Formats: sequence, C-alpha cells, structure tokens
Amino acid sequence: VVVHGFEHATKSKSEAWKQHKTVLKQFLTDFTSETSMSLALYMVLHKPIRDHIEQYILLLTKLNEVLKEGSEKDVVTSAIKEYVKLESFISQVLDEACFTKSLWKSLSYKFTDMLCVPERRLLEDSKNLPISASTNRSDRILLFDDVLVVIQGNSFQSFDLKLVWVDENCREKSAPGPYVLRIVTPEETFFLSAKDPQIKAVWQWKLNQAVRQALNGKRDFPLWGETGEGNEPPSCRFFTYVFRLDGKFKSATYEGEWHWGKPHGKGTLKWHDGRNHVGDFKEGLEHGFGICLVPRRSEDRYDCYKCHWYEGRMRGYGICEYGNDMVYKGYFKNNVRQGFGILENHSAEHPFKYTGQWENDKKNGYGVWEDKDRGERYIGTWLDDHKHGQGIVVTQSGVCYQRIFHADKMVGSGILLLEDDSVYEGNFTEDLMFVGKGKLSFANGFTLEGTFTNKSGQGLQTHGILNTSNEQLDERITKAQLGLEEFPVEKRWKGIYDQFLEFIHSGCKEETEESFMGFHIQTSKELRKSQEYLFCQRGTEDVSWKIEDILEELVQHQGQKSLQSYLEKALKSSLHPLGKLLKALMIAFQATYSGIGANRHLLTMAQEEVKYYAKKIWEFYQGLLHLALEQKGQLPAKFVDGDTSDEKAGSVVLPLILPCFYPELFMLYMLYHEREDDLYCQGIVDLSLFPDIKLLEFLDVQKHLWPLKDLTLTTNQRRSLIKDKCFLSATECLQKLITTVDPREKLVILQKTYEEIESTVSRVVEKDYKLPMDDLLPLLMYVVSRAKIQHLGAEIHLIRDLMDPTNQGGLYDFLLTALESCYEHIQR
Repeated sequence: VVVHGFEHATKSKSEAWKQHKTVLKQFLTDFTSETSMSLALYMVLHKPIRDHIEQYILLLTKLNEVLKEGSEKDVVTSAIKEYVKLESFISQVLDEACFTKSLWKSLSYKFTDMLCVPERRLLEDSKNLPISASTNRSDRILLFDDVLVVIQGNSFQSFDLKLVWVDENCREKSAPGPYVLRIVTPEETFFLSAKDPQIKAVWQWKLNQAVRQALNGKRDFPLWGETGEGNEPPSCRFFTYVFRLDGKFKSATYEGEWHWGKPHGKGTLKWHDGRNHVGDFKEGLEHGFGICLVPRRSEDRYDCYKCHWYEGRMRGYGICEYGNDMVYKGYFKNNVRQGFGILENHSAEHPFKYTGQWENDKKNGYGVWEDKDRGERYIGTWLDDHKHGQGIVVTQSGVCYQRIFHADKMVGSGILLLEDDSVYEGNFTEDLMFVGKGKLSFANGFTLEGTFTNKSGQGLQTHGILNTSNEQLDERITKAQLGLEEFPVEKRWKGIYDQFLEFIHSGCKEETEESFMGFHIQTSKELRKSQEYLFCQRGTEDVSWKIEDILEELVQHQGQKSLQSYLEKALKSSLHPLGKLLKALMIAFQATYSGIGANRHLLTMAQEEVKYYAKKIWEFYQGLLHLALEQKGQLPAKFVDGDTSDEKAGSVVLPLILPCFYPELFMLYMLYHEREDDLYCQGIVDLSLFPDIKLLEFLDVQKHLWPLKDLTLTTNQRRSLIKDKCFLSATECLQKLITTVDPREKLVILQKTYEEIESTVSRVVEKDYKLPMDDLLPLLMYVVSRAKIQHLGAEIHLIRDLMDPTNQGGLYDFLLTALESCYEHIQR
C-alpha cells in the first residue's frame, strides 16, 4: 500500500510537493535524477530503521562482552537473540512484499481484481519452484499465506488453508508419478507432482508451515524460523464450511470438527430450508447419536428425530417426535422404522397407541393397537399398516372376540365371548350385531342355532332351533383361552429379543449399547434436559454399569447364591442390559394385558408369556456370560446340576421378574376365577357363623384331635360359643399367603401352615403325631375357613401354573392339592 502510495504521489503534480519542497530536498540530497525510484525509497524508508537495529545489536554485543557471568548476562543474550530475529524478520517481510508485488504486476487484471488483497502475501509460486496439479491442465499454482490458488487458463480455484490437508505418503495407484503430494480439501482431492524430491520437500514444508500459521491466526517470528516451529499442522480441526458441490450436504453449512477433509467428531449441519442435524460424525457421515430437525411442508412444525445413526443413516433405537403430535419410540434401520416400536398419538382427535413390530416404516407382524376412542384393543397380526390375519379384540365392556381380518375388515366367522358367560360362534359386525348363520350358547346351557338378522328398530330376529337339554355350559367354552395357536409365544415380541441378542453378537461394545437397547433416559423432559449430553458424558446411577465392568462381574458371580443376588440387582437397574430387557418386556406386557386387556380369556396367553420372558432373560444372561468368558479366554462351564435352561429360568429368573408382571397377571387370574371365588366367599361367610367346637364337629374332625385347652373361658362364657381360638397359629400363618408374590414363598407358607397344624395336634395328643391324609383334610378346611383369604382360587391357580416344575410330585404338590380340595368343598 505504501509503495503504491508513493508512486502515485510522485506522478501527480500536487500542491503538497510545492509547499514542502525545501523539506523534501533535504531528504533527497544524495540523489540525482538518474537514481531509480525503488533505490530512493529504500534509502528514505528502509535504511534508517535497519541501521537503527544494527546499532542496537552492536551496543548489546559490546555490553555482553563486559558483563560477568550472572543473571544480567542471560537477559542481554536473549535480547540480542530477539534483535537478530527482528533483523531477519524485516528482510524476510520485505522480500515477501517484493515477491508479491512482482506477482500482481505479472498477473492479468482478471485475476488481480479477485485475488489482490493488501494484506495477502505470496509464499511460493510454481513459476519459481516448478510443480503441477493433477486437476485438468493447470498453468500455475500459487501458495499465499491464507489460500492455495490453482490457475487454469482463464479461471482459478482457491482453497482456504485452514481446510487443506497435505499428505506426502500417497501410495495410490492414481498418483501421477513418484514425487507427489496429495492435497485434501472438503470437497476435492488432487495431487501436486514435482520433478525431484528436493522440490517436493520444499513445497511440502512450505504448505505445512502455511497451513499451521493460518490455523494459529498469526505468522511466525521470524517468518521461516528455525525455532522448532516446523511441526506439522494438526489433522483434527474445528471450522465452519458451506458445501457447494452436488451431494448429500449440498448448500448445507457445517460447523464442527474435521479430520482429513471430512466432518468427523461433533458438529452441526444446517440447510436453508430449516433442516438441521446436531450430533456425531464419522468420516464425513452422520454416525453415532444425533438429533435431526426436519420441517413439515405445510404447517410451521418440525419432525424431531433423536436417534442413532450408522454411516449416514438412522439405525438402532430412536425417538421421533412428529410435528402432528405423534411420538414413535423404537428401532430404525436405513432411515425407516424397523423392528419393535411404539407409536402413540397424543392429539385429542384420534388418540391411539400401537405397540409392536414394524417393517419398512409400516406396521407388520405381531402388534397391539389400542383405540382410546372406541375403548378397544386389538391384539394380533398386521400387514402394511392394516390389521391382517388372526386377531383378538378386547373391549372396555368385557366383551372379547377372535376373528380373521383382511385389510382391516373382518372376514369369515369368529367366536364372540360375552361378559355374562354366553358364547356366540358365527358371523357378526364391528358393532357386535349378529348376522347370518351362527350358534349362541347361553350360560345356563341352552343353545340357539340358526340364522340371525338385524333390522333397524326391530331388534335381533332369528330362525333356528333352541336346545334346552344341556344342564350347563362346558368350562372349556365359558373360559375359552384365546390366541394360543394363533400367536405362539415364540412369535410375540421377536423384535425386542432380536435387538438384545444382536447386541451380544456384535460383541457388546460400549458405543453401540444405546443403539441396541434404548436410551438411559425415559421421558422427553429428561431427554431435553440431557440434550447437552451431546457434548458431555451422561449421568449414571451410583453403580457403574459400564459394559466391561458388567462382563467382568458376570464371571465373578456364577455360584448359585451370588448369581441370585447379582441377577436381582441387575434386573432392577435401568442401565444394566438385563434390566433394560426386562423394562422393554414390561412395556410390551402392559400394552397387552393392562386396562382394557384385563380379560379372563387372555389368561393362558399372559401366563405363557411371562414364563417365556424368564426363559429369554436367562438365554440373554447366558449369552452375556458366554461372551465375557470368551473375552477372558475361558470356556463356559456346563451346569453341574444338569438343569436344562428352561428349569433354570423357571427356578432362578421367574421369581425375580414376577413382581413386575404380577398386578396385571393376578388381575387375570382373579377374573378367571370370579364365579368360583364368589361361591367360595359365600361358603366362608356361612362357615364363619359356627363357633369353634361346632365347626370342628361339622367338619368331622376326630374328637381326640380337638385342641380344647386353647378354649380358656371367662366366667359367664359357654365353651361351645367361643370362636377363632383353635389352631390360631396355623390360621395366622396361612393368612400370610397374600403378602408375597413369589410362588416358592407361597408354597413355603403352605408348608409352615401344615407344620403348625401338626404341632398343635401333637400338643393335644401329647406325642409326636404324623397326620394321615384323612385327618389332614378336615383340619386344613377348618384353618382355611378361619383364615378367610380372598381370591383363594386365583392364588391356587397362580401357584399351580408358575411353581418350579421340580416341585411336582413332592410335598409341596401334595399340600397344594389338599388346599385345592378344601377350596372346592367350601364352594359346595
């Protein structure tokens, strides 16, 4: 700028010259008109400052010679060094400026208009050190302190040095020759090839220095110093860039971390249309966790995907909050919903919830649909977003039917189970009107078979035969269990198990854990709070559940006792893989059987499912253990007890997971036994009117076994009127049956009750007494009638279904059978 300014001033005959002629003449005393302009400027502007610095260096050097060894000498030495640097810095800067000035003179206006910026300096020119670029035919390559410019004919390309990577060791086949540098930029990669290794080395060194200085934002001092600053620029950088070329990110702005020309690490992508993506990148693609906002076309709303990405596509677990108030929580693959997922509509118009399998972005396979408007729940198979195949519909009123569906429409005949125990087999409409041929069986055993018609205002009409000969409907019909052949338990919720087993096959890597098994955080409020977790570690529970630690612990807790307590702890944690699996299964179970789904015709389906869960959790545990041992190089031990995995699952896992499913499951047992339990309660009420002695007599308990000593009298009481004193300890023991969930513990309580009865009898007859079955039954009936346990039928049936299979045929089995016969007697 200064040089140009002086040249301009000398050309114009301005007033300034005339006014200051005398002063200027003093400056120029040594010059004649023949002296060249540049020499004159050099004498006036450069020489004085250089002489000045030289004098300082001389002065300091003399001073240095006189000083004794000590602190001042060090200070002076370092000052001399700095001045020497300054001296070389000035000459380098001037050389650079001259080099640059001559370039601007040699280039055509077309280029200088675009490239000529006052503070820009030329560092190297391919005319000076020959090198050529592989992009088409390049005429010239210019390295400035901020950009690298490749000139081709009438056009040029410039590359910001902050995003230029220089690779010297390119072994690529396409490299044009032996002495080649590969230049990597965000959207282009090209080669610079030199004639000999020396030229290549100089260009490489200059390029690296220039890139490093551009990244630091300041030049070195002196410019090409030997101060160890020759280190290479970092390969990881942070920068903002707008993509220009066609491709996935065209016209998007990326701000974030880079590595060798590609977005890599944390970053943010923004498009003009409002789309943006914040998250992890790997080698130029979204990879890892990311949050993506996509604007909806019509309204001012966004779809928000919080999901795991794999090589640029959504894959694994994610939560999508759509702009139309729907929320999907589940698995994705190749950007579409695939695998297990829950779609919920929170809007007021059609609230619904679908829990089940997805394929190719549509509902496909087994799933549960709850229509909150109609108060219905459909449990069954789907095809391309339609109910298709076998299905069970449960309604709020307690009606339940099973039909075949075809593209959302019911086809063929079905079975309709009404809440008053009557059953209709045949064709019916969605509003549960009977049409066409059918058979209606009433609870009292009557059957009506014929053709049904529905005319508006005339009610139900039928032509057919009424059969009144049967006494009562068969239990197989009134308590028919649905869905067992149609939906075998292995086919339900495959999507959940698949993800967890795949996690094991993939080797349980820490970074993929969430993509297979869901986020550590449950609600969207917590998720929002944790959005800063893109840039920081997640909070964890007190116990560390890092995958390596988990696998380590699994190996340590293989013994029967420690395994039990380890599994208990793991299943309770929402961070442990086993706990996560249990949580997912709880969601699926509640979606099917809680609320509207509480219907006695689904009991066997539910009970089978819980047993199968235990089996799957045990399999998953075995898989994790196997992997842990493999990583340690050990072979898994075979179980010494010779247990099959089913038995192990039944005895170890089932009791631990049962509390999670107990409320829904027990509700189904209670509904199933509603009629019997009502009769039994009536029986209990009748028996409770008897005083103790009368009841013992009524139940045919042998006289010598009556514990009359327990009936202590006050003066005005008759012995025959006393209640609730006999076998009190046994009665209190049996009442604890309802305080526990675990079938094992319930059986232990039953055994203790039996022991209490025996010890009371032994006290009465004053010797050890083993009760024969004939004596036990009346006594047990006495205890049961006094214990007044609600829903005893449901309790017995639950124990029978879920007890450890190894107990069959033993003492527990015998006692349970005795309890069952008491239950039946009391009903009668």
